[in-house]
Amino acid sequence: MNRDAENSEMLDILDVPANVELQPQTQNPLNGSVVSENQNLNQHILRATDSQGRGLSGSEQKTSTARTLTRKVNGEITLGSPVTKNDDTSDDELSGEPKTPLPASSLPTGICYDPRMRFHCELDPPKDRSNFHPEDPRRIFHIFRAICETGLVKDSMSPKELVSKPLRRIPARYAKKSELMLVHKEAHIDNIEKTRDMHEKELVVREKLFDSIYFNKLTYTSALLSAGGAIDTSLAVVGGTVRNAFAVIRPPGHHAEFDKPMGFCIFDNVSVAAKVCQQKYPETCRKVLIVDWDVHHGNGIQEAFESDPNVLYISVHVHENGNFYPTGPAGDHLHCGLGAGLGKNVNIPWPTKGMGDADYLFAFQNVVMPIACEFDPDLVMVASGFDAADGDQLGGCFVSPSCYAHMTHMLMSLAGGKVVVCLEGGYNLKSISESALAVTKTLMGEPPGRLEDTTPTKVGVSTVKMVIMHQSQFWRCLYPRDHNRDIGAITGAERMHDVIRAYQSKHLYESHKMINLFVFRENISKSFHNEVLATTNYAKALPLLVIFHDPPEVLGTPNPVTNRLDLHNIWLADVLKNYIAWGTRQGFGIIDVNVPKFLTGIDDLEDDEDDIKSKHLTAMEEIAPRRPNDATRVFFLGVGEAYHAILHLMNTRNEQALHQIGGIIYFIAESPLRRASDQFVSYLSKWYYAHTRIYIENEHAIWDREQKPSKKFGTLIRSPVMGLNAMLVKHQREVEEFLLARAGIPAVEEVIDEDTIMVAGPSS
Repeated sequence: MNRDAENSEMLDILDVPANVELQPQTQNPLNGSVVSENQNLNQHILRATDSQGRGLSGSEQKTSTARTLTRKVNGEITLGSPVTKNDDTSDDELSGEPKTPLPASSLPTGICYDPRMRFHCELDPPKDRSNFHPEDPRRIFHIFRAICETGLVKDSMSPKELVSKPLRRIPARYAKKSELMLVHKEAHIDNIEKTRDMHEKELVVREKLFDSIYFNKLTYTSALLSAGGAIDTSLAVVGGTVRNAFAVIRPPGHHAEFDKPMGFCIFDNVSVAAKVCQQKYPETCRKVLIVDWDVHHGNGIQEAFESDPNVLYISVHVHENGNFYPTGPAGDHLHCGLGAGLGKNVNIPWPTKGMGDADYLFAFQNVVMPIACEFDPDLVMVASGFDAADGDQLGGCFVSPSCYAHMTHMLMSLAGGKVVVCLEGGYNLKSISESALAVTKTLMGEPPGRLEDTTPTKVGVSTVKMVIMHQSQFWRCLYPRDHNRDIGAITGAERMHDVIRAYQSKHLYESHKMINLFVFRENISKSFHNEVLATTNYAKALPLLVIFHDPPEVLGTPNPVTNRLDLHNIWLADVLKNYIAWGTRQGFGIIDVNVPKFLTGIDDLEDDEDDIKSKHLTAMEEIAPRRPNDATRVFFLGVGEAYHAILHLMNTRNEQALHQIGGIIYFIAESPLRRASDQFVSYLSKWYYAHTRIYIENEHAIWDREQKPSKKFGTLIRSPVMGLNAMLVKHQREVEEFLLARAGIPAVEEVIDEDTIMVAGPSS
């Protein structure tokens, strides 16, 4: 049967009038169905079929034959997916207009990289490759090379075979002065520009005027390219040239303030780009979300937008009570914005290094994403430092490439997928390359890799819950809300940790004559009044045991009906008093340092008390003994999160100070681990491994890793029990033997006579 005969038979079966001709058909791009260009035939087909595509005229067999015949007429008409009035297809779609059903995913992902940004470097780079400045020009090269070698972008370093839709290159340009002045003071821009004409000696003098900055004659042009690259990358996303993009730029920017560079940063790239986008696209880019996952707080971005209600800044960073760079209180959870921008600044300040994938994901799932969804931004910008990545010594955290990919994937659900990632910090070349590659793949549509670490640490959970409690006053999506914020001021209630420490102070004085070593600070927090206690012989030529510990654990059984904690069902678990009693009997000098997790009178302050808070948040430095007088040997015992204070002392002391330390013992339950750093003493990590005994609970996340833990963590001992108190009881005899052996003194025998403990041995 020829084509004309087939057409004639089909028209006859459908009862189509003879004067209706079959026209060439067009395919609907949305659902693949073929739509007739002849409207009369379309109308006849609609009348001839019901909403299920079943023929209404003639028998069922006749209709079935019609469908069979129509499928044979290739490229002309198909009734397999009939067009009906109940179909979701719109009239515009039926018209055959070339509208893409996936407008965002049909666009490529963009990338901005310019080798001229590598011209900003040290004037006299060290010959020893291990001593390069952390903000190394090779950072962006290693990232871009990893992307090229994977076949994601066309470049001379790329293989011949590229992915089906490679990255689109976005050229970097010099930022205009008018653009920079949206964030920075003109004098600051002019001062950086002057470095182009300075001699090397002048540049050395100039860089010493600032905090963690170096200059050369090409610093200004590299910084202009970095800012300009961020601007044009963002404009390409907002303008619809690309669906999302990654700006591989340097020098970084999130520390640069409006009037000065600092922290390796010259101009605040992300802030400048955000303001330019708002200015150029006032209708379609009114609200901007900036997520900063660099391990350091982005003080420059916070400063730029703290009064802006249309920019939401969320930073996840290590804070260490204001002791981590950039130091001070600005990165704490209490800084929530000012004026019209109140509530649009969210800080998630980790109190310690060592945070991992599960902690970051917990923060994203419980704080970042709920708030971001409620804010509903038009553009998402990521200040993407990779110095929280596993392997970065400055950051000291353990975030994996897969975790960065997951965080990116979550952010891509916002703002119609308009996400701009701008490189900030990250100083381990291997770590930043792997992490940046994972982020790039996710932006291009690749699913994130699977995660091994899915259980957040106790300190991670408590930090996130603290932020939720405080931010809940600004965001409807956050629960639980803090209904007892002002209970102290209203009722005169006292915090239990202050009450318990006062009791401990009294008990230790009565038992061992331990006295209060005052921390001399003006208007110091009440929480420091009894925090440092010492035996009267602590300054003599004796072995000295310095104990840093968390507040003692309070255990309680709630009332099964009311769920309240009645005092008669609450116990104070303080095993360390047994260690103090043993130490005093052995003739050790004892300094007991209770590290409070909350500073009464300081954490209670509102944001307008910054000038007072800044004086007090560094007070923990004062309670650490700087030079333990005439002590023959010094031993440190760290319990819980407070052990980080000891490690901080080790990492910031000189070589001479190590000779006096006889040994270090830690008990760690859920706290993340931190490495020793060789920054000040080249062999500290080796010394640390030889002088430590670190007891870690049986189910700590460190034991779940496939690789053996690094020796930089110290000598790790897996305890068979769980919890700090259980470990302190289980291993007390081992600790005693370790201390006596290291101190070189014999054990004092204890003679028990009835109910009185008699001590025979050297007098203290």
